[in-house]
Amino acid sequence: TEKQKSHLSSTSDTASEKPNPSHHSTGAVQMRIKNSNSHHDRLSQSKSMILSENVKVAEPINRHRRNLSQHNLTFTDIITTPDPTVVEKEGYLLKAKIADGGKKLRKNWSTSWVVLTARKMEFYKESKQPALANLKPGHKPECVDLCGARIEWTSEKSSRKNVFQITTVSGNEFLLQSDIDFLILDWFHAIKNAIDRLPKEQRITSRNLEFKLRRSSSIEFPSNLDTESKEPKPEHRKSLIFRLNYSASDTNDRNRVKSRLKKFISRRPSLKTLQEKGLIKDQIFGSHLRLVCEHEKSTVPKFVKLCIAAVEKRGLDVDGIYRVSGNLATIQKLRFVVNQEEKLNLDDSQWEDIHVVTGALKMFFRELPEPLFPYCLFEQFVEAIKIQDNAARIKAIRNLVKQLPRPNYDTMKILFEHLQKIAAKESVNLMSTQSLGIVFGPTLLRPEKETGNMAVHMLYQNQIVELMLSEYSKIFGSEED
Repeated sequence: TEKQKSHLSSTSDTASEKPNPSHHSTGAVQMRIKNSNSHHDRLSQSKSMILSENVKVAEPINRHRRNLSQHNLTFTDIITTPDPTVVEKEGYLLKAKIADGGKKLRKNWSTSWVVLTARKMEFYKESKQPALANLKPGHKPECVDLCGARIEWTSEKSSRKNVFQITTVSGNEFLLQSDIDFLILDWFHAIKNAIDRLPKEQRITSRNLEFKLRRSSSIEFPSNLDTESKEPKPEHRKSLIFRLNYSASDTNDRNRVKSRLKKFISRRPSLKTLQEKGLIKDQIFGSHLRLVCEHEKSTVPKFVKLCIAAVEKRGLDVDGIYRVSGNLATIQKLRFVVNQEEKLNLDDSQWEDIHVVTGALKMFFRELPEPLFPYCLFEQFVEAIKIQDNAARIKAIRNLVKQLPRPNYDTMKILFEHLQKIAAKESVNLMSTQSLGIVFGPTLLRPEKETGNMAVHMLYQNQIVELMLSEYSKIFGSEED
């Protein structure tokens, strides 16, 4: 009809008009649809779309350069984090913990049931069931956090084969081992993969840095830190700089203390000077025999007389007297009492062990700066004992004994008289003259300078003491005898 024709002509004229840019300010948008197949489609698709001013037009997505933010995805959504509760591997291995918090421990291998998850390892005792449901209440396995840990093969920490070490950021160190090659290799790769999957930014933490600073003797970081790790966060830098400055000042203080101690030690007075000034009293142990006798105004030290009297009172029948060692701590205590010039009573209950008394007496002779047989006569005693004729040998020893200083002669005479009484009870105490010679030879005789003939000298030392005990009356008796 004519009405339809007029309507179509008005519509086509409206559609053929180009949109005026000024119409954009009113928010009017017109769309022209081309290639319509039917008359009714053209009618339905040629409608005007009017948008209100408060509605924003959505920008189209640039499909040539898609990025993750346009799809509302984050980096953590793409990376699939393993479930930390899922067991990745478990089985028996030999384990040894060699460090706890940086403190070295004694290596002690034990069989453990090892359970590996995405973030940690757990060690169970062999006698326990590995399943968590079967554990007794209160039992907690040993746990190792793998975040920031290091794993490496080692052949220096153990003589066993197939050993690798795990070091945590807290300073704990573990050794794991198995004799089965493919089994330990499989464990190594499984643990290494678990460590590598953990976020790298957690490899270096403030705790890790503090542990490294404490373990390192210098301010510089150790070279074995993970080079792939990111640098510390800004909030940790301040505390790190403080620790570095503190370590530097602490090192300077230690160096100053060391230098002062060195100066003090180099300038300290000698023992002789301190004794002359009266700051240190003359001690019995470690002093020259002559000085001890002069201090006591006698020719035989008082301590020697007390020890001999105590042994003859309650030790002649003791098995292995002078051969059996007494308690060293008690002997040192007795030594301290004697040096402090305290009143000594060897009948006290604390000295009831006769081996303590004999041990202290041997220590007294052993600590003499010059032995009971003076250095100047040592070689002459050795030459005398080599004489083949027995009578000539006894006479030579007797003549040398007569040349001894008075304190040496009197002390030697009373000591050998006492040892002769010990040898007389050989059937009870099992101490013959030969046994006593072995005990007292190196104690009473020694060369001033040790040479390569130590074994030969020791043989002669023993023979000299043995001869003087066997022929005591001829050597120490009067010439008329």
